[in-house]
Amino acid sequence: MAFVDKIDPAAAEPRISSASAGDYFALLKPRVMSLVIFTAAVGLLLAPGGIDPFVGFVSLLAIAVGAGASGALNMWYDADIDARMARTRTRPVPAGRVTPNEALAFGLILSALSVAVLGLASNWVAGGLLAFTIFFYAVIYTMWLKRWTVENIVIGGAAGALPPMVAWAAVTGTVSIESITLFLIIFMWTPPHFWSLALLKTEDYKRVGVPMLPVVRGEAVTARRILIYSILLAPVGVAPYFLGMASVAYGIVAAGLGGIMIFRSIPIVRSGGLDRVAARRLFGFSLFYLFIIFVALLVDRGIDALGIF
Repeated sequence: MAFVDKIDPAAAEPRISSASAGDYFALLKPRVMSLVIFTAAVGLLLAPGGIDPFVGFVSLLAIAVGAGASGALNMWYDADIDARMARTRTRPVPAGRVTPNEALAFGLILSALSVAVLGLASNWVAGGLLAFTIFFYAVIYTMWLKRWTVENIVIGGAAGALPPMVAWAAVTGTVSIESITLFLIIFMWTPPHFWSLALLKTEDYKRVGVPMLPVVRGEAVTARRILIYSILLAPVGVAPYFLGMASVAYGIVAAGLGGIMIFRSIPIVRSGGLDRVAARRLFGFSLFYLFIIFVALLVDRGIDALGIF
């Protein structure tokens, strides 16, 4: 099939923006940004050595702004396909409330500001990782992978998995096996999470020619890949226990959550990817999975610090 070519949304005639503060906030993709803040905060709190509370707050804010900048750049570039998808057509740029040039300028300014603030407040290892995260999401994923390869979500998931590693580096100035493990949990979680959503939005993606897995390879292949990645995710989720980052209690919780992810993937496979109820249930549970995994890591660290057990 012929995949979508980039249509420059800036080709429209210049006009005065009618954007409100709420429209600019929407450009930041606040739901995605909230997940970034949460996982980054966990990385910040789990990192050894501790960090000054004010520096930690500024670092977390910079990471959040960097994530928002990525979202704004994504909405600028994807305005052409967003306008033709039911899920995204009301976003500020395709809806005409924010001009493409404004979205681009907003994203670039926030990108530079967030990297500079993080580098100056903590260290330039963290600042460099944040810059790479923004570049990866805005350029590698949005401008290349999303429109040209069926592996867009698999490879592109690295951008969403980097925030806890960035936060860890803000505390320690290094990248370690522990922070890589946090990265891998989100990286392996991303495909089953987004492919279950893609099964629900297949017609939308087909309409705009975005080569999502169910569009190119079909629902049955997508269902099998969801199960495969859910199976791969299970031991990765337990890895913090084997690395000494967490207790056996965490390991039991993570193993149980991983088992449920696998269990909820099976009905999707049996239906050949056509069971939309099962796909919706897996999508909902995947959000719960990631939240509980990271909360469990925090609780486990707090219990260990207090010497309760």
